[in-house]
Order: sequence, then structure tokens, then C-alpha cells
Amino acid sequence: MNEDFLHYVWKYKVFSKIHFKTTNQDDLVIIKSGLHNANAGPDFLNAHLKIGNQIWIGNVEIHLKSSDWYAHHHEVDKNYDAVLLHVVWEDDVTIYMKNNKPLPTMVLKEFVSARVLANYQRLFFKSESWIPCQYSINTVDEFTLSNWKERLYFERLENKSKVIERVLKQENNNFEAVLFQLLVKNFGLKVNGDSFLVLSQSVNYAVFKSVRSNENNLAALLFGQAGFLEEDLEEVYYQKLQKEYMYLKHKYNLQPIANNQFSFFRMRPNNFPTIRLAQLVSLFHKYQSLFSQLMALKTLKEFYDFFSLETHVFWKTHYSFTSTSKPAFKKITNSFVDLLIINTIIPLKFLYQKANGKTGESSFLTILKKIKPEKNKIISKFSELKIVAINALETQSLLELKTNYCAPKRCLECAIGKVLLNKS
Repeated sequence: MNEDFLHYVWKYKVFSKIHFKTTNQDDLVIIKSGLHNANAGPDFLNAHLKIGNQIWIGNVEIHLKSSDWYAHHHEVDKNYDAVLLHVVWEDDVTIYMKNNKPLPTMVLKEFVSARVLANYQRLFFKSESWIPCQYSINTVDEFTLSNWKERLYFERLENKSKVIERVLKQENNNFEAVLFQLLVKNFGLKVNGDSFLVLSQSVNYAVFKSVRSNENNLAALLFGQAGFLEEDLEEVYYQKLQKEYMYLKHKYNLQPIANNQFSFFRMRPNNFPTIRLAQLVSLFHKYQSLFSQLMALKTLKEFYDFFSLETHVFWKTHYSFTSTSKPAFKKITNSFVDLLIINTIIPLKFLYQKANGKTGESSFLTILKKIKPEKNKIISKFSELKIVAINALETQSLLELKTNYCAPKRCLECAIGKVLLNKS
């Protein structure tokens, strides 16, 4: 048993009876249960209660045991002077207020059905389960699941946006500079993402902006800063970039990062750091107003067409600077564009629209519903539980569900948990 369950029962009035009495046998009518208080002070504020023949407006405090009032030193805290009712699971001691009168008390376990209590224990005390409702989540109706998934997605979007907001603050609300950092990081994928982020932060955005109109200069800057131009090679293209980088390094007082931060091990050649950097060069060179152009895109097809570009001809026969390969275009795949849309473009666009007093939630949902579902261990496990995601909106929602509700056992705040708690 924990207090969160008692809060849930009181807040949503999950009672087995409709007539209540205090421990002093006074009639109790709950007109309004009050505003749930997540900050310091009583648990519920501005409750409207009728105790006996008198209507009161004030606060409600909830504890597992009456004696917790003294254990938490509420008797010396002025914030608790306006408490009208003490709601407890177990009444083990009488609590007196400053007027020396007993504090009206309600013993909650007398008004909670055995069914709700059994469902609660089933959810919270099966620690071996992957998620608390592992054996019953597939019994929840589709209407509840569908609405909850949409809500979960926007919670996930808000969480991603908060991370971007911190970067925006560091960059003085320069959305273009933030887009540069986020795109570079995401091009590194999970394995090299942190190293790519370090790379983006090693270059002042003003320097990057000043060289991007020249493709060779831009390539020299990114490959040079990544530490990939430190060797003595006879390749003409390599030497050209190396020479240009030495000039840029001197002009802007640049310091390259160590290229041993980048991993090639067990990666598909198309995901090699060198190929991803080459694609970034093509992207930032082709679209000189990249941020505004991305913000204007509205459909999934527009995004796929936008990212359909080719790298420098050198990379057609290379995956690195040191060896040749069979001719192949190193295009950005649609599945990779999907990741960029999910993790970078939509969160940034969401923030940008909010900053300009606009909303575009429906367009986000339309695009996400057309993107194929992501593949990972969490999504596979939900599929085993017969919760099958059919698009990226649902996979993002399930990731949020598992991470921020199931793992910390926030079942009482979850639409699925609430349905299961009241299930007969």
C-alpha cells in the first residue's frame, strides 16, 4: 500500500459506498474533493465538504496512518492549519488541532471495494513482470488505447522539446544553429551520435555559415574538425580538402577533435562516419536556407524528396579516404529520413511554432501516422503482449509508456492502469 493509491481513490472518488462517516460517526458529504497539490503542503486544496450539518471549504491531508501526521511534524506547520479532513488507511491515533479538538478523520479502507484493492495489488506487486499490466493490457478497449497513445505522443514531444529548449537558450534562440547541432548529432545515429554532437559544437556556427556556400570548403571544415584529414595520403580529393582545412584552421583558430571518437566497428558501410559526414556536406551546401526550407515542408513525400540528394562524386567509389569500393550512390534512405523527422524536425518545428504563437499538431500526427513503425526491443515486447504498433506515432507512444509510466510504476496516472484498476 502507498499514499499514491489513497490519492487516486480520493481524487477520482473510487468508493464502494455513497454514504460516508468520520471516525466520530459524523455524516460526511464530499461535494468537491479539491485540487490535487503536487507541491509542499496539504495533498488536496480547496475541498468542499459537509461534515455533520456544516459545509466547509479547506484542505485535505492523506496518510497511510493517522500517526504520520505527527511523524511528518504537521502539528507545527502553519500550512496544515486549514486542514478540514484527515483521510487515512489506518486510524491508529487521534489527531488534535490547535483548538484541542480532534481533527475529523475518514478511514478510507472502509470505503474501497475488495475488487479495486485486488486489482491494485495485482498491478503493483508483480515485480517479475516486464510491465505491471503485462497479463491484462490486451484487455483494454481500443478507444482508451487510441486516445491514450495520442496523449502519450505529445508528452514525449514535450519532453524532447524541453531538451531542445536548453540548447536554444545556449544558442541565444538561434534556431538555425540548433538545427545544425541536432542534425549533425542525429546523422551519427546511436553509435556515433555523441561524437557527432561534439563535432558540431567544436565549430562556431558563424564559421560554419561563412563557408557553407562552397562545397569543398564545407567538406574541409567538417572532415578536418572530425580529425579525418590528419594523414599523408596521395588521393587528390583528400589533399585538396587537407590544404583547404589548414587554411581554415589558421584563419578561424580551429582545434580538431580526435577521430578515434568515431566508430566504424560492426557498422554497415553506409553508416560509416565518413559517409554520414559527406551526406551532411551535401545537405547543408544544397540548402543554404535549410531551417526555413525544412519548416515549410508539410507531407512525408516532400521530406523524402527534399533529402534525396547525392554526395560528392568521390564518395561514389569510397567509404573512407583510404580505400576504394565498387561504384554506389550513397543516398540518404527514407528510413533514415523517418528518424530525422521523428527525433529532430518535428520537435524543433513544434518549438518554433510555439515561439510564434502557432500550432500544427494535426500535421505532425498526419505525418507520423504515415511513417512505418520503428523496430526495437521495447516495440517487439509490446507486440508479444498483443499491443501491435502500426505506425511511428504508436511506436513513439509505446516508448513513452514504457519509459515514463511502466518503468516507474505510474499506473495510477495511466489511462490503461485506471481502466484495469476498476475492471470487474
